Amino acid sequence: MNDIAPDTKQQEQIPFNNLYLISGLVHGQNKGWMYVLTILLLLFGYMLFQSLCVLPLMAVLMKNGYSQDEVVRNANLLFDANALKMDRNIVLALELGMFVFAFFGFFTGLRFFHHKTLTSVLTGYERFRYKRFWFAFGVWGAFLVISVLANYIFFPGELVFSFDPVGFLISTLMMALLMPIQTGIEEIVFRGYLLQGLSQIFKNAIVPLIITSLLFGAAHMSNPEVKQFGRPIMLTYYTSFALFMGCITLIDEGLELAFGIHFANNIISSMLLCSPNSAVKTYSVFDVKSENPGSEIIAWLIMAAITFFIFKFRYRWKNFNLIIK
Repeated sequence: MNDIAPDTKQQEQIPFNNLYLISGLVHGQNKGWMYVLTILLLLFGYMLFQSLCVLPLMAVLMKNGYSQDEVVRNANLLFDANALKMDRNIVLALELGMFVFAFFGFFTGLRFFHHKTLTSVLTGYERFRYKRFWFAFGVWGAFLVISVLANYIFFPGELVFSFDPVGFLISTLMMALLMPIQTGIEEIVFRGYLLQGLSQIFKNAIVPLIITSLLFGAAHMSNPEVKQFGRPIMLTYYTSFALFMGCITLIDEGLELAFGIHFANNIISSMLLCSPNSAVKTYSVFDVKSENPGSEIIAWLIMAAITFFIFKFRYRWKNFNLIIK
């Protein structure tokens, strides 16, 4: 049962029939300046934490032989454990800490400007549907484990077993604590808050879905792998991933499934694999020695298609017009 019960006049003004988009419309206030200030607060929190780290990390890099010009040209060095000659888990804590500050900035705007609850941007239903979240986590996580093991068996030169029990345990505990915030803020902002807000401007779901997916892709263009493999292929990957997650969110009228997939993708990938081009480096089970982004995108598309049909049959999806209106 959902918690959305607008009065008759309000029902007549609702331009869509998607419970998730309606949740964004009928809860709290939705003035344009509130969205602008809330996003600014999010960015302020993110950059505040980052700014607190920059000078100390810059000093470490310069001590290790890097010039200021090199760091300016490649800002990713600031959170590169190898360049810093620091333990991976220390750098991991710093990277995830930025998202904690960003979340508090966002939540401040959501609560005190919009007067919305966090639940209203998470789902179109009365409560967050945890069973859906964990089911999606399990499905996507299983695919990741199978694909990594298959890659290790059939293409042994690409992965090297490098298990460090102590480092792995610390990395896993840290990610279990902080990565839900990192993943959650991305899901809430791109496939929740902005999707709901833009739907009130365009009076539909499809245009906001495209815009937020492109924004999600653009937000990841500073990641290290983009420099290695190029913007076109990585923008294609991140944008298509966002479109897939957005479609699931709209059809299921909540973020639970997308959140579960995204969390599984981030934490299980980080537990299993560490690549020189990874945005987040952990003490993983395997180190990646060679990468082929083209084949990885094909594998991802296959996983996404199978996952979509599993969800379709499990949750008996029929109304695909929810993606449009």
